[in-house]
Amino acid sequence: MTSTATHVFRLVRWGRILARHGALLGIERDPNAPARLKRLARLARFGARLPARPRYAEAFQAIGPAAIKLGQTLATRPDIVGEDAARDLQRLQDRLPPLPFPAIRAQMERSFRRPVSDLFLSVEEEPVGAASVAQVHRAVTTEGAQVAVKVLRPGVEEEFADAIETYEWAAAQAEAMGGELARLRPRLTIETFKRWTQRELNFRREAASASELAEAMTAEPDFTVPTIDWRRTTTKVLTLEWIDGIKLSHRQALLEAGYDTAAMARLLVRAFLRQAIAEGFFHADLHQGNLFAIPGDRIAAIDFGIMGRLTRQARVWLAEILYGLITGDYRRVAEIHFEAGYVPQHHDVGEFATALRAVGEPMRGMAARDMSMGGMLDTLFSITRDFDMVTQPHLLLLQKTMVVVEGVATALDPDINLWEVAEPYLREWVRSELGPEALVADRLVKDARTLALLPELVRRVESRYLPPPGGEPPAPPLARVEVVGLKIGWRYAAVALVTAAASVAATLMAVG
Repeated sequence: MTSTATHVFRLVRWGRILARHGALLGIERDPNAPARLKRLARLARFGARLPARPRYAEAFQAIGPAAIKLGQTLATRPDIVGEDAARDLQRLQDRLPPLPFPAIRAQMERSFRRPVSDLFLSVEEEPVGAASVAQVHRAVTTEGAQVAVKVLRPGVEEEFADAIETYEWAAAQAEAMGGELARLRPRLTIETFKRWTQRELNFRREAASASELAEAMTAEPDFTVPTIDWRRTTTKVLTLEWIDGIKLSHRQALLEAGYDTAAMARLLVRAFLRQAIAEGFFHADLHQGNLFAIPGDRIAAIDFGIMGRLTRQARVWLAEILYGLITGDYRRVAEIHFEAGYVPQHHDVGEFATALRAVGEPMRGMAARDMSMGGMLDTLFSITRDFDMVTQPHLLLLQKTMVVVEGVATALDPDINLWEVAEPYLREWVRSELGPEALVADRLVKDARTLALLPELVRRVESRYLPPPGGEPPAPPLARVEVVGLKIGWRYAAVALVTAAASVAATLMAVG
């Protein structure tokens, strides 16, 4: 276990780097920051020459690979680092100088436990991309297939493990200060970051995420996910189908190649909504560098290290919140927040509805094309402090991804009407999930599960009241019960079946 002195030494070194880039000024100026934390920030910048404007992204890049990934996580948490810092951290470029190919080849052979030539006819020595966790090389398999091979940098696992241990220690110290820091739950933020990192550092996990997303997107066939080569995939090497396309960041190249960028923008928005709302499993790093245009106005995604997941109930709440803000049903949106436990019960629903009105009404007169889904959620989360809302990392990750998707879509088609694409989808999903048909289906499933328990219930009743062979029936504790053969089992089953039928009938009448 790492000693406290080691944690402190690391934090002092990182703090000096942050201070030199002006990245600690936000803490000093935040009225909600604990006094102790402000003193530490002032101490860290003592004697340092500060830039005119904080350079958050450069600071995290200077600290190292683990800090780059942490910075990308904090970019989704403007409630912790502030709006300016979160916006600047979105510029983080996860690029590092590539390692020499002999080191990469050795890593591949250690992982495969066999020579590279047994699996590949050729591997290009010059990488097509190099980042803090891995670098990617183009290759040809022994079967002649064109593939991309992603190789984990040697030693990166140990480096991340050391850094995360110190992050966890620092988050625990910060949360113990109480007040605003306790509400923001920094330990949960680091726990989320740790889960992301564990997936990114285990390429079989990333491959599984890609496979799961591909299955979820069968209803949107124009949004494709590369096929995983499981035979050539290990925890440290990921091999997948080579995508021969044009990055969505190159709009002019897309136009010159004859792509319908407006259709692709609509496809991207629909695909994201299907992932997040319908499936509850979404690619959380959908920036332009991870998206390619392929023939047929289709889109292919890569890099499945950061994925988000929402429960069905969370998706219902989210869809209702978005749709309620669109339609101006602020009371219902407020009630959802209380039902979900996002807002503590000691607050007033009516007061929260009024606060929501302040979020929604300024957009009521705007053209739909000028309204932003991500911006709406961003404004919604900005009122969290006033109502002691507990931080929900999964929703913040969703909001960050939504903003990125909107940016890519509008870059493809500046005239896209995002709500025109999204609103029918949200309306239909809410209707199907919360309408009469869904209510009946949920009740039938619940009653079917109850019926499935009947055999065990009958066995317990019979063991309690039926006499053993040749013996007298035991006396019930409260009243004498007549038991003849196995009739009691059928009696209980009949009563249960009648009760279940009555329950279904009542449900149908209630929604009729």
